[in-house]
This record gives sequence, structure tokens and C-alpha cells, in this order.
Amino acid sequence: MKTRESRADKKKWKAHTRRRFRKGDLELTTLAIPSFVWYICFSYLPMFGIIIAFVSFKFQPGQSFFANLVTSPWSGLKNFEFLFSSNSAWIILRNTLGYNLLFIVLNVLVPTVLAIMISQLRSKKIAKTTQTFMFLPYFMSWVVVAYFVEAFLNYDFGFLNTVRDSMGMGKELWYLQPSIWPSLLIILNIWKSMGYGMVVYLAAISGIDGTLYEAALIDGASKWQRIRFITLPMLKVTMIMMFLLSVGRIFYSDFGLFYQVPKGSASLFEVTETLDVYIWRALGQTTNISMPSAAAFVQSAAGCLTILLSNWIVRKVDKDSAIM
Repeated sequence: MKTRESRADKKKWKAHTRRRFRKGDLELTTLAIPSFVWYICFSYLPMFGIIIAFVSFKFQPGQSFFANLVTSPWSGLKNFEFLFSSNSAWIILRNTLGYNLLFIVLNVLVPTVLAIMISQLRSKKIAKTTQTFMFLPYFMSWVVVAYFVEAFLNYDFGFLNTVRDSMGMGKELWYLQPSIWPSLLIILNIWKSMGYGMVVYLAAISGIDGTLYEAALIDGASKWQRIRFITLPMLKVTMIMMFLLSVGRIFYSDFGLFYQVPKGSASLFEVTETLDVYIWRALGQTTNISMPSAAAFVQSAAGCLTILLSNWIVRKVDKDSAIM
């Protein structure tokens, strides 16, 4: 008898809790339609182009793009074999992964330190002014940054060569010296992106309960101890989230940083050639777009697998900190 009553109660509860399409749901659905259509048109429909990486795509006069794609001969994995068998494959992967590993670490540490320092300032006006000036480079195009860099490194009128020439040291061809560019690219990346990360961590710091700091202050905790035992643990979830989002793009590189800033100098190939730059050069140097498409496919697939693996590791260590 009790079993029947419990089953009846469960049915009533399910019927009571069953969601119905209401007026509020219609409004939210209407708001979501533009984003849904955008993702379908620009994210999912273009996935049909993945086929290009597995065919020997050839343009035939008088035919449309889809007709050329369908009639192109199937090549299987030959385009991928060409990518990994080329002499520059190791340099491309080394630069892409090496720079991104440094960027991931530094773009977590530097903005975190800056956010903590700004949050400790007593003057809110100084804090907001500093935050604004640090955030401005994020909105600056790499094309503009490239002109600023050229103002310093140009052989004829660059600031560095002008100073060196006035001191009798002679001029240098900076765009032909690979040794200085790794450090310069790392500094420029941190300079341009630290403002965005700093704002994210400042928002997380502002959400920390102030009573925790008050209790720690009453217990006699120093400023460093409050940062170490309250601020940093509270920022852990945000830091892990930013880390995972960065890891997902470890096989991508900022095209403007690695191509626009060095002005595409062939002499800097060993330190500036990344997957994105390679794809750009391949598209400009050959009419066969299948090989660049294969490189882009490898880039996307490797990035997806990397973020899934990283999230799985984080879930094993701390389930609450994982994003999926």
C-alpha cells in the first residue's frame, strides 16, 4: 500500500515539476535566436569545408566552389603527410608550442600579481587610472604596434639606431637578427594582454567576502598572509578557468604578433614561423589550398584534444574547478 502511494506521489511530483513553455521562455528563446543562427551559419555550416583537407582541390573554370569540391580527386592523408614530412615542420611546432607555453604561464602569473597589487592600493582614483592605462594596449591593433616597433628598430630612422649612431656604435639591422626577437615577442604579448587578464582577476578579487579580511586582520594576519591564505585560494577557480581557456588555443598563435610585428621578414623564419603564419604563407604561395586546410584541421583537432585532456586532469585533481 505504501509502495503504491509513494509511486502515486512521485507521479504527481513529476507532473507538478514538469516544465511548461511559458511567456518568459518565449522571450528568452527569441533573444537566443540571433546567436543560434549566427553559430549555425558561421561555425557549423563551414565545417563542410573540412573535406578540402582530404582531397586534392583544383579550380575548374566555369564551375562553382561546391562543384569543384565534389569533383576534386580524393587524396586521403597525403596532405597531412606533406605537412609533417616537410623540413620546417619541427620549427613550426616548436615555435607554436614553445611560445604558447610561455604565454600561458606568464599571462596567468603577471595579471594575477598586478591585480593583487592594484587591489591593495588605498587610493581608488590611482587604482582606476592605473587599471585604465594597463587595459588600453588590449584594444590596440598589432598593425599599430608594428609601426611603434619600427619606430624603434628601423635601420634609417629608428630610435635605437639613432642613439647608437650618435654614440659612435654604428647601426644594426634589427629585422635580420633572430636573437633579439623571442624576448621582444614575449614582452609585447604580455604588454598587450596583461590588461584584460588583470581586469578579470580584479573582478574576482572584488567578489571576495570582505569579512574574511576583517577576521584575518583581527587575528593579527599581515598583508602578505591575507594575500596568501585568502586572496590566492579564492582566485584558484578563476586562474584554472583562464588556464584551460588558454590551453585550448595552444596550437594557435597571434598572427599579428608573429607576422605583422616582424613585417614578415624571411630572416626571422626560425623564431617567428608558427602554424598560423605557415598557413598564411602557404595560401599565398600555392594554388593548392588542400595543404593549408590540412594544417588548419590539425590545428583545430589538436586544440580540442588538448583542452579536453587538460579539463580531464583538472577534474581528477579538483572536480569543482573543472569547466566541463
